[in-house]
Amino acid sequence: MKKIVYLMILICGLISISGYTPNRAEASGSYTAKVYTDSLNVRSEPSLEASIVGALSNREIVTVSDEAHGWLRIKSDRVSGWAAGYFFKKVDGSIVTVSSTDQVDTVQTSSAANRATVLADSLRIRSGAGLDYKVLGGLTKGETVTIVDSLEGWVQIQTPDGQTGWVSDRYIAKDTIQTAAVSSGKSKGLQGKVIVIDPGHGGDDPGAIGMKYETMEKELNLSTSFYLEDELRNRGARVLMTRTKDEEKPKLSDRVQISESAGADAFVSIHYNSSEKNTSGILTFYYSETKDRSLARAIENRLADGIGLKSNGISFGNLHVLRENDTVSTLVELGFLTNAKDESIIRSSDYQKKAAKAIAKGLEDYFSM
Repeated sequence: MKKIVYLMILICGLISISGYTPNRAEASGSYTAKVYTDSLNVRSEPSLEASIVGALSNREIVTVSDEAHGWLRIKSDRVSGWAAGYFFKKVDGSIVTVSSTDQVDTVQTSSAANRATVLADSLRIRSGAGLDYKVLGGLTKGETVTIVDSLEGWVQIQTPDGQTGWVSDRYIAKDTIQTAAVSSGKSKGLQGKVIVIDPGHGGDDPGAIGMKYETMEKELNLSTSFYLEDELRNRGARVLMTRTKDEEKPKLSDRVQISESAGADAFVSIHYNSSEKNTSGILTFYYSETKDRSLARAIENRLADGIGLKSNGISFGNLHVLRENDTVSTLVELGFLTNAKDESIIRSSDYQKKAAKAIAKGLEDYFSM
């Protein structure tokens, strides 16, 4: 018994000498900060893709306990999580400087993952996430901004001179981190290319409807386009989507305009097919022999490698988004919803991911020619 008591006293003494106190160690690097924006989303992880767990109000006081890539881990009386560090000021010092007008100055330490480039010739900055909000200023093609937050097709940005506001996410592209391809001096085919993805149909236009499962084409188009967006971004491309929500239905002319305003390098429209006959497989369309055919062929070559359905080759298509588009363009029909076997295959995320990867490789091949 005496040995046990002695051992406990010895352990406590060592802990005291070393200064080890778990709770204090974690709290020693924390500080108090104040919010300097009207409303700031708090997320579950230090990423714009993370789920929103709450929001902070202007002048609200929080405790900051950690920092990662420009994000701060915060805790208030109401919520805890991660928030963009650009809109905080340390109460007992300054890590984010604030001018006399309480506007956050430019933060030079923003993460590359949060930077983006303007793709449109002219882009308005608004006071809120919507067309009804006041115009605060404008941006021009090629300007770089920092993304602070996002909300339903809009992103909150900060310019290099400290101006903040909201812009449509259709007209900016996140900058990608240059990896081994740059360090080795070899540039991949898609590095820096601007690609527009057009998920066909949308809103009250479902497109084709599956014969067996009543699958709506507009939903497949959008989910496949998201997979393609990921593939292209991972290959260094800058990506624009003509729509990002199920309820959106841009006019055909607007889809073309997005491509041309951005000065895109390529335009790819994603669709699934229908036929009165029991037709099966993939078909890739082009309009211009000189402008579009080689892109269609490059993508079809990859789709034909085997993604779960046979490829029926390439075909001329007198389609608005191809015909009226000055950008190199193609439209892919990735299977027939009116064929029960096709429908059961194309409904799966595995098939859509394979299709997205094949299209991305085809684009890469095209730009490497």
